[in-house]
Amino acid sequence: MGHNREVGARGEDLAAEFLESTGMVVLERNWRSRYGELDLVAQDGAVLVFVEVKTRTGLGYGSPAEAVTRAKAERLRRLAGLWLAEQNRRWSRIRIDVVTVLLRRGHAPAITHLRQGL
Repeated sequence: MGHNREVGARGEDLAAEFLESTGMVVLERNWRSRYGELDLVAQDGAVLVFVEVKTRTGLGYGSPAEAVTRAKAERLRRLAGLWLAEQNRRWSRIRIDVVTVLLRRGHAPAITHLRQGL
């Protein structure tokens, strides 16, 4: 496994733990279709939440949230629709959030939850 993949997997683990600590329930991790991947699918009370996790080890390439471009946001919306089409349950409220994780040597992970980030 490459460094970037390890960093991403660590960030997703931390994001899932963080969301669960706030009372959310992670329903699915790393759901894949031929069009891409949803990092996390979670339930926040009666709301279904699709979560994009962005992890960085520094700010040299900008903040993790800056990595979520307009094209990425559109792809996430499309993937959310595909995921929903596979489900038997109907959800009255849906949102797409971004969780950023900054992993810097010698510092505790910095986690930010941007609700309805897209």
